[in-house]
Amino acid sequence: MGSRLSKLRTCCWGSYNNATVLEAPDVESEVNSEGDGLPVFQEYSFEQLRLATSGFAVENIVSEHGEKAPNVVYKGKLDAQRRIAVKRFNRAAWPDPRQFLEEARSVGQLRSQRLANLLGCCAEGEERLLVAEYMPNDTLAKHLFHWEAQPMKWPMRLRVVLYLAQALEYCTNKGRALYHDLNAYRVLFDDECNPRLSCFGLMKNSHDGKSYSTNLAFTPPEYLRTGRVTPESVIYSFGTLLVDVLSGKHIPPSHALDLIRDRNFHMLTDSCLEGQFSNEDGTELVRLASRCLQYEQRERPNVKSLVQALTPLQKEIDVPSYVLMDIPRGGASSLELLSLSPLGDACSRMDLTAIHEILEKVGYKDDEGTTNELSFQMWTNQMQETLNTKKKGDNAFRHKDFNTAIECYTQFIDVGTMVSPTVFGRRCLSYLMSDMPQQALNDATQALVISPTWPTAFYLQAAALSALGMENEAREALKDGSSLESKKN
Repeated sequence: MGSRLSKLRTCCWGSYNNATVLEAPDVESEVNSEGDGLPVFQEYSFEQLRLATSGFAVENIVSEHGEKAPNVVYKGKLDAQRRIAVKRFNRAAWPDPRQFLEEARSVGQLRSQRLANLLGCCAEGEERLLVAEYMPNDTLAKHLFHWEAQPMKWPMRLRVVLYLAQALEYCTNKGRALYHDLNAYRVLFDDECNPRLSCFGLMKNSHDGKSYSTNLAFTPPEYLRTGRVTPESVIYSFGTLLVDVLSGKHIPPSHALDLIRDRNFHMLTDSCLEGQFSNEDGTELVRLASRCLQYEQRERPNVKSLVQALTPLQKEIDVPSYVLMDIPRGGASSLELLSLSPLGDACSRMDLTAIHEILEKVGYKDDEGTTNELSFQMWTNQMQETLNTKKKGDNAFRHKDFNTAIECYTQFIDVGTMVSPTVFGRRCLSYLMSDMPQQALNDATQALVISPTWPTAFYLQAAALSALGMENEAREALKDGSSLESKKN
């Protein structure tokens, strides 16, 4: 590495403007090609999003600071099918629903394979929510700063910064050049492990709120002076990401520039990258970072020149991202790789008889801990009748009289004095036995609202989805159930 660093010292300081760059491919066609399969932007009801996130369950929080974040992001499923990320804003963030809807609709017109696209929003009462594509393979911050199995390889790091530059160029060409608080947590990885830029940063966290929530040491100098974000501010933040990618650490820009000026490349370069990149590639990335982090806005490159500079640096372009990341491909995982319980296995095979036997054997053990706050009057006046109804349903379920079971469980649920995920699970199977898969799917979803970490609900959801012919969605539900079960065990 010493020889490489010495060469970097001698060749890193040429003029960026004089550097030869290759013509990048047509980003407009390449970057836009995957947006076609997405639904058009739409408004969702609060109830739809409540169901999709299992009642905004803590277990579904995926945002960086968990419940403590002012605006919390949840994972969920719309109609138990499309995976989504739901950002729920602080109630005071957007007081005017019209302004919120106008901003959201504008961002929602964007469709690119380089973005985690905005699918819709909700502005109901005081609630303000955004709905985006869900990206299952974590953030750039996780893969750079908190990796477990192996550090991110150099070709993948180069791909990340190119795709990110292409995302910003696409947004700029569509009139959305401003991106708020660009950082490593805003870069997400999809099912194929391709990096995408979160659409949430295209809107501020509130109508008149701050555009930067990160440490002030990483904030563009002009924002500290004026409080306003410019397209050049986004380039500055891109420069901090280039330093992140090169170093594998979150180095403040001022310190990074000091390291560059002092030719201290040992501190600037991730030791895990030893021998993985050439002198020329290292030189170009350092030069780009240095230019992006210039104090004067006019001295920073524009986003198009970033794409042009990063394109010829790409390595192993024919190797899929999931291979470079050594992560199983999301859409192609086999059920054989899953560790399924007997119930999960029965649901995967749509063996309704086996499912019935298992549910009957387990009984109501999984209802332990379910909250049921009842007044003394409810216990004395309504409870006995309600429990009798449930017992009739259980007896019918045991003897495979599923029509009667549905009728009795429906009466129990409609009274509403007790909440039981198991009753929804039993009625779900009764619907499946009666060839009513959509009603079964609804019940499995309701069971998850009551008990978001109940593997049985996911397994029953998978069975209902299979009955509806939705095999990919069924496989995802089986994976969710298996994952929860392995955590509990």
